[in-house]
Amino acid sequence: MNMDQFKKYLASKNLNPKNNRKRVGVILFAVAIGIFSIFALRLSSIIVTGRVGNVSLAEKTKELYEGSSVIKAKRGSILDRNGNPIAEDATSYSLYAMLDKNYIGIGKKELYVHDKDREKIAEVLNQYTGMDKDYALGQLQPKKNSQGKEITTVEFGTSGKGLTLETKSKIEKALKKEGITGIFFNEHPARSYPNGNFASYLVGYTQFADASDDTKGLKGMLGIEEAYNSQLSGSDGEITYQKDSGGNAVPGTQTVKKKAKNGSDIYTTLDSNLQLYLEELMDGVDSKYQPESMTAMLVEAKTGDVVAASQRPTFNPETKDGLGTNGVWQNLLVQDTFEPGSTMKVFTVATAIEAGVFNPNTTFLSGKIKVDDTTISDWIPAGKGYLTYPQALAWSSNVGMVHLEQLMPTAWQEYIKKFGFTKSTHSGLVSNEPTGSVQNSTTVDRAMTAYGQAIAVTDFQMIQGFTAIANNGKMLKPQYISKITTADGKTTTKKTKVVSQPISSQTAKQVLGYMQGVVDDKTYGTGYGIYNIDGYNVSAKTGTAQIFENGHYSDDGYINSVVQIAPTENPKYIMYVTIKRPKVPEGGSTSDALSSISNPLLKRALDLDTGKTTSSK
Repeated sequence: MNMDQFKKYLASKNLNPKNNRKRVGVILFAVAIGIFSIFALRLSSIIVTGRVGNVSLAEKTKELYEGSSVIKAKRGSILDRNGNPIAEDATSYSLYAMLDKNYIGIGKKELYVHDKDREKIAEVLNQYTGMDKDYALGQLQPKKNSQGKEITTVEFGTSGKGLTLETKSKIEKALKKEGITGIFFNEHPARSYPNGNFASYLVGYTQFADASDDTKGLKGMLGIEEAYNSQLSGSDGEITYQKDSGGNAVPGTQTVKKKAKNGSDIYTTLDSNLQLYLEELMDGVDSKYQPESMTAMLVEAKTGDVVAASQRPTFNPETKDGLGTNGVWQNLLVQDTFEPGSTMKVFTVATAIEAGVFNPNTTFLSGKIKVDDTTISDWIPAGKGYLTYPQALAWSSNVGMVHLEQLMPTAWQEYIKKFGFTKSTHSGLVSNEPTGSVQNSTTVDRAMTAYGQAIAVTDFQMIQGFTAIANNGKMLKPQYISKITTADGKTTTKKTKVVSQPISSQTAKQVLGYMQGVVDDKTYGTGYGIYNIDGYNVSAKTGTAQIFENGHYSDDGYINSVVQIAPTENPKYIMYVTIKRPKVPEGGSTSDALSSISNPLLKRALDLDTGKTTSSK
């Protein structure tokens, strides 16, 4: 194609430079209009919806110019029946050291740890926190992190945490005296238990809801702290404020967006004076007899209120010292099932009276009895000669109880359930509270249940059953809460709850009379001269049970127990104590161990109730 032909081609297509510029202009104008329309539509959408994608512009503006902070709710207190604190909110402190030599305060005061002071700081921390000196010195040495940067702030592990205000003050005073700088404290929410070891498994303890963020507060662990955590916790509030360009709160702009709702106060049925005395008594027995475990409960006969309760092993809820000792993390009062032994005979006699088979004048030969192909023996196999059934209870004859069971085999199995065994007491202290169990598939098993073997129970079940004996036949639910008071003053009072009435008032009084023989009958009473209390008539029953574990009865030790109800004529209190595998010193006895807890505590409670003066022991 020559030049003339090319020009003709361009002319035919109208492709001259002038026309091209026009076309480009039109295209650019159209594109500009399109882009503008898109932006206009997008801007209109943003204005109308207030959002860019999934991001709210209003929220972003708030973040830029509006701040907020949490108003922490106060955790409710746990108190005894008289309003004395058992657990209450507090503040703990943790140590940290500033090593950055650029950390300068007002007046160019150097606020960091000086090299010359490290040794003295380690000595002070060792003195007031028990922290190892070498560890403290090691923490105070300059270090670098994994990126090679100087570490400017260091903490001191568990030894430097959970410090009380008193300890903090002592450390600050000692450092100030030496002119030492660089040691500081952070505040943390904490829980104070002013009585230390005090019904610890019943009360429980707290720990941080989030171990890595203490601003999330505390949560209850074990006992009342856990069971009533939601009521105790309350709910946090929120405060909002305007921020300046530096992110600081503008004075006078604070507004409460949501008020904090403090937790409720929980009043227990415990009496601090009696509880502290019980802890003291149990400490003495624990030290002397070193048992595998112990439990003790003092309960009001007419209300079911738990006045004092404890166990060993135990722990200090504030320091956590002893928590998990010997692998025990359980509230033994409601979680541990055991075969109670001869204290069960109280219910056997009550059932026999109700069933009309208890003749107080009928006699039987004690010692041994054959049930199918098994020989069941009394605790003294030679026996005590011929006994009446009241004497059988006083002397704790297994043979006598087997005779009674054989007179009422069906009724006894029914009354086991009527007295609340094999059913939860619904204490509320633990989930999946054990119900216990009864071995009743054979004649021998059923006979054994009449004297407290082949049947597993909890302490709460036993106490609940004993209330029927002490309260004119009406069985009461064991209670440990007396009332709950909300932050705005509304009070819910816990009322006495009658579970059922398994026996008549007349039967209950007869059983109490026969139980009095345990302590008053010089010839047959297994508790004669041991469980008597000066000035009061006492109904009691002792118990010694083989320990069923690992599928068989152990030859290594027993569970010993005693129940006392006093005064016999008008019961005020029920005292129940168990001790497992005590190491009895030469010349001592398990009865001495049990009575050294139950007698003094029961007497003090009775004396306080009647206004008598009582000694400290």
